[in-house]
Order: sequence, then C-alpha cells, then structure tokens
Amino acid sequence: MSAVLPGIDQPHDPHAHGEHHGAPTGWRRWLFATNHKDIGTLYMWFSFTMLLSGGVLALGIRAELFQPGLQIFEPERFNQLTTMHGVIMVFGAIMPAFVGFANWMVPLMIGCSDMAFARMNNFSFWLMPPAALLLVTSFFVPGGAMAAGWTMYAPLSVQMGIGMDMAIFALHILGASSIMGSINIIVTILNMRAPGMTLMKMPMFVWTWLITAYLLIAVLPVLAGAITMVLTDRHFGTSFFNAAGGGDPVMYQHIFWFFGHPEVYIMILPAFGIISHVIPTFARKPLFGYSSMVYATGSIAILSFMVWAHHMFTTGMPVTGQLFFMYATALIAVPTGVKIFNWLATMWRGAMTFETPMLFALGFIFVFTIGGLTGVILSVAPIDIQLQDTYYVVAHFHYVLVAGSLFALFSGAYYWLPKWTGHMYSERLGQAHFWCSLVFFNVTFFPMHFLGLAGMPRRYADYPLQFADFNMVASIGAFGFGFSQLIFLWAVLKCIRGGPRVAAQAWEGAEGLEWTVPSPAPFHTFEEPPVVK
Repeated sequence: MSAVLPGIDQPHDPHAHGEHHGAPTGWRRWLFATNHKDIGTLYMWFSFTMLLSGGVLALGIRAELFQPGLQIFEPERFNQLTTMHGVIMVFGAIMPAFVGFANWMVPLMIGCSDMAFARMNNFSFWLMPPAALLLVTSFFVPGGAMAAGWTMYAPLSVQMGIGMDMAIFALHILGASSIMGSINIIVTILNMRAPGMTLMKMPMFVWTWLITAYLLIAVLPVLAGAITMVLTDRHFGTSFFNAAGGGDPVMYQHIFWFFGHPEVYIMILPAFGIISHVIPTFARKPLFGYSSMVYATGSIAILSFMVWAHHMFTTGMPVTGQLFFMYATALIAVPTGVKIFNWLATMWRGAMTFETPMLFALGFIFVFTIGGLTGVILSVAPIDIQLQDTYYVVAHFHYVLVAGSLFALFSGAYYWLPKWTGHMYSERLGQAHFWCSLVFFNVTFFPMHFLGLAGMPRRYADYPLQFADFNMVASIGAFGFGFSQLIFLWAVLKCIRGGPRVAAQAWEGAEGLEWTVPSPAPFHTFEEPPVVK
C-alpha cells in the first residue's frame, strides 16, 4: 500500500475508505465517536466537569467548618456532602481523567492507529454521564444523597434512603465502564505496538497503564460484589452485613478494602507514568533506571493486594493480623522510594528548565513524598489506632490524591496540550495556576495534620472551640485552591482558541513516537505503523 502524501489530491477510488478519514462534524462526531483522540477529549472534559462538581461540594464542607457551631448545613446534609464529594472525586474526576490520558496517548506512544475496540471505547465513555447524573440527582430525592461515607460502610449503607440505591447503580455503571476501558487498553498495548517496540521499550506511561488496567479488572468485580450484597441486604431480606441475621458488618470492610486499597494505586500509578515522561524531558536526560521503574510499578501492584486491612486496625483485629498488615504496608514504601530516587537521579546534573509541566512534576514529588511519609506513620498499628478517622487521615490521603494524582494530571495536561491543540499554552497562566495551587493546597491540608493529632474526628459538622483557628485557615485555603482551578480552565480554553504554533516536537528533549506526528495530532495517525529501532 503506497503512502498518501498530505495535501495532494488523490484520484477517486470507489473501493477506498477515504470518505471515512476526515473528522466528522457536529454533534455526531462526539456522540458516535470511535476515534481515540475524540474519546480521550470527551473523558477529559467529563472529568474536569466532575472535578468542579466535587469541588463545589468540598467548598460546602469547608464553609460549614469555617467556624464552630452549625452554620449552613444540618449534620445529615453535611454527611451527604462529605460522602458525595469523595465518590465524585474518585470515580468521576480522577479515574476518568487518567482513562482520557490513556485514550489520547497510548495509541500515539505505541505507534498504532487507534484503540483495539473502537465502538466499545465509545460505549465505555457514554456509560459515564448517566452514572454521574444518578449521583448528582440523588441529592434531590426523599432522604437526600448517600451519607454513609465514600466507603459505604454497613450497617449505615443498609439503612439509607433511595439515594443509596442510586449511588449503588451509578457505581455499577462506572465499574462496567472502567472494566471495558481496561480490557481495551490491555488488548491495544499487547497486540498493537509498532514493529520493534518490545515490552521493555514501551514508554513508562504505557507500562503504568498496562499494570493499572490489570488491577482494575481484578478489583472492580470485588466492589460490585460488595455493593450488590448491600443492595440485597436492603431489599431482598439477606443478612450479609446484619449481625441480627447472622451477618457481619466487618466483613463488608474486608471486601470493600480488598477493592479499595488497589484502587488507591489505580489512581497513582498512571500519575507515576506521566511524571516519568515530564522529568526526563525538562532535565534533558533519559529516565534513570527504566527497568527498575517497571519492576517497582509491578511490585507496587502486587503488594497493593496484601495490605487492605491496614484500614481496619480498630476493628478488633488480632495482634498477629495487625503485625502482618503493618509490615506489609511499610514494605510498599520500598518500590515507591525507588521511583522517587529514580526521578531525583534523572534530574541530577541535568540541564533543567522550569516550565509549567516541570513545576507541577516537582510539586508532585515534594508533596507526594510528604503524603507517603504520613502514610508510613499511619501504617504503624498503635499510632493508627490513635489517628484512625481523624483529620490526620484526611490530610494524608489528600496529600497523596490531590498533590499526587491531580498535580500529575495537571503536569501531563500542560505537557501534552501543545500536541493536542497545536498551540503553546500561556506560560504566565500556567505558572500562576501552579503557584496558587501549591500554596493554597498546603494552606488547606497541612493544618489538618495538627487537627488530627489533637483528636478532631472527620465527617463531623461541628467541633469545639479549640479546633477553630486551624479550621478557619483550612477553609480559606480550600476556597483559594478551588478558585485556582479556574485559572487552569482559562489557560486550556485560551490554548484551544489560539496561541503560538508549535512544531511536531513541542519540547526540546522530548522523546517518544507521539512527538513524531504533527501538532495538533491529526485525526488519524500511524495508518502505516512506524518501525521502532
């Protein structure tokens, strides 16, 4: 098959598929999208919308906690806000954003023309908006939204109103979407790599997503089982989690966290992949210790299945169990430390520049390391028993998820925006977004460590006077952090509408197949696979 040169009119061939090669226009382009770039774009806009929705709920929480006393919300409504904030951010914002990155970048990075199952790709995206609608509209049904915490612990979840059922169905739909997306990613990576691209030549982002997709397929059915058991307890007279009928509410915690702990790594491994592309580019050096990064990612994934009960040290677990989960949890710090060492070694003596993607990557390393250290502290059973369900835990997981996953997503967005749009974003806006986010993030969540150490429990709408000052600081920081994200929206919209044009290789020192195609990436790429030397 001869290569077609762009810009040259070809003679009409009745058997050619050329009429399918241009991008369709109008609403049909998006509703019936099968192109991986369009679906990636849909995922990203969806996840940003959900980020803002979850953010509004978070600002409601912080407005209530600005001063002691009940200000705005009744405790029941406050619990709905905390629960739905968690569910929307985890399942609606962070996970779909990474799937969007996978859709956009994996085919470009491995040199294939599209995802393996294009129509299934469309279906897995369009399952998400109805699920999101179920979650958001559950606030308006009798009894309000689910208020059992994002973990949906029994027996609370067995007693909630109809909002709980809506959340269960929404999570089933989101889970089905993620499983289909994961199958698609695995088949694409294993079967459609460019000639010459062996597994150990794959970009780190592709590796992290391959491992993440296996994790998703392994654990999402576990979540589906847990919430189905809650559903049958609620409506069909079973007693899985009802002690009066011979059930056990702690069993729910075991099943949930067998899903929930790998889920934490599902939300951070692709972030590691993004950072492993940004840092070598702006340090102008190849990634230090590529193979050790691959093995570290694999070992994190395997270990993530062995540590679930460190969330349950206060449930009356025998000391032997506490010791096992304590040591296993501390062990995960080793492969994670390998990654951080490798990033630092990559930067060592590099010719570093500090554009926005690099700033977010450095912010990620700095703040994620703090979150990792507080995680090691919480892995120690006697300390965890003191800090369980306090604001110390809230601070810890926001340091890992916001400054971890979200900062990495911002880093990747600024890094690949020129490839997606063909324009360079405004560096001034990007830097403003980074510094506002970093400062306000720490103003919000650092005081929560002290609140937790002083004994303030989470998910309470009110608190005594001694916690007032730190809560006021955290609330001011939260509003600053929330409004900082509008700078990001402005920067992206401005970049889409125009800006300096960029070459195929937008960044000096950037390596990978995605930088060999023009910017913006054409609707169809790699119709003839490149050969990787």
